Amino acid sequence: MNTIFNVKATLVAAALLAMPLAQAASLSKADYEAAKTRISADYKTDKSACASRAGNAKDICVEEAKAREKVARAELEYGYSAKPADQTKVMVAKAESTYAVAKERCDDKAGNMKDVCVKEAKAVETKALADARMGKQIGEASKEAGDDKRNADYGVAAQKCEAMAGDAKTDCNAAAKAKFGKL
Repeated sequence: MNTIFNVKATLVAAALLAMPLAQAASLSKADYEAAKTRISADYKTDKSACASRAGNAKDICVEEAKAREKVARAELEYGYSAKPADQTKVMVAKAESTYAVAKERCDDKAGNMKDVCVKEAKAVETKALADARMGKQIGEASKEAGDDKRNADYGVAAQKCEAMAGDAKTDCNAAAKAKFGKL
């Protein structure tokens, strides 16, 4: 119980500390180095809290710890440099981390349910990465992002159709193609 409380307290503290970093114009070199050390310490604490778990629950816990570290480091870099490119890196880190955790959670499922879960997680990541690209280059990226989002959604719909058979599968595939412009 005490370990869970410590993990929650660490997460709350990290979230509170990360918010100003994302908004800061810049950090001093000393603050930057201290924050890097704190992020590493938080990661080690989070990862060690996973030791009491077993199986996929442990894998999910470790993946969540890695995700928090990756996002915190990206936010720190953006807080230190205040460059738009680093802001995009924060969005990319969040998208990739969310996907990694979601994909790990899919391991609890089997068969087509697992396949659909992975496709949905990938679709969410693809959409988030497309949004990050849109922030980077509005013009051409907007079209590419729209195409990526539509393709991701079509992939999920097509995967769901795989669980069906006969006319139902044919109808499902036709409806997915029509809905996502794949005619």
